[in-house]
Amino acid sequence: MSNKSELKRVRALHQKKYREEEGVFLVQGVKLVIELLASGWPVEAIHATVTAAPHVRHPQLQIWPDYDVERMGTLEHGNEVVAVVKRPDRSQFAPLGIDELVLALDGIADPGNMGTLLRIADWFGVKRVLCSVDCVEEFNPKCVQASMGSIFRVELHRVHLPRMLDELRSAGVSLYMATMEGEPVFELELKRSGVLILGSESHGPSDEVRALKAQAISIPRVGGAESLNVAAAASALCMEFLRQRLAP
Repeated sequence: MSNKSELKRVRALHQKKYREEEGVFLVQGVKLVIELLASGWPVEAIHATVTAAPHVRHPQLQIWPDYDVERMGTLEHGNEVVAVVKRPDRSQFAPLGIDELVLALDGIADPGNMGTLLRIADWFGVKRVLCSVDCVEEFNPKCVQASMGSIFRVELHRVHLPRMLDELRSAGVSLYMATMEGEPVFELELKRSGVLILGSESHGPSDEVRALKAQAISIPRVGGAESLNVAAAASALCMEFLRQRLAP
C-alpha cells in the first residue's frame, strides 16, 4: 500500500463506520502506545515521527514525516505516533467470580465519560464492564484517550443490558443501581460480589433497567449541588464497595 493510500485509510478510521468495517481502532500518543505494547493487544501498524520512534519499537513500526503523522491523528496537539490496533473479540461473558464487582453502563453517551469510567474501574480493580448497545463506542478516539490505557486492562462487553442483568439476577447475582432516590450507600451492607448499574448522564437508568428493581443506592448529598457527574458517582460508589470488601 502506498503512503498516500495508508494515510487516507488511517484518516478514515477517525469515523466509527470505518473502524467497525475494518475491526480496528486508533491509539495515539507515546504514553498510550507504550501502554498498548505492554498489554499485548494485536497491533496492525504503528506510524511515528523520527523523534517518537525510539520510544515505541515494534516490528510494525513505520517512520513518517511529522506532517503526515499530524494528519493521521485526532489529537489537537502531540500527534507523534498513531497505532492501528485490532479490536478484541469479547463475545463471551463468564459468571462472576468471588468478590467480583462488575460495572454495568446504561446509555452513557459522552466518550470522555466512558473513558473515565474505564479508568475508574481499572483503579478500583474492576476487571469487567457491561455496557448497553446504545452506549458510545468504546473505541472512539476521545474514549481511548480518556481511559489513559485502562481500555487495555478492563474487559468491556457490549450486550442487551436488561436481558443480561435479568439473567445475572436469576443466577443469584446482586444488582445495585445508582439513583438520586436510593438508600445512602454508606448505610448498607453491600454484597461482596455484584453488579453496579450506572445510568446515562442526563436521564439515569433506562425504564427497562429500572423495571428490574435492583437495589437502589445513592451517595449522600451535604451541599447544594444538583447532581454528580456519572464518573464522579462511579468513583465514590466503587470506593465504598472496595472499602467494605477490605474491611476486617
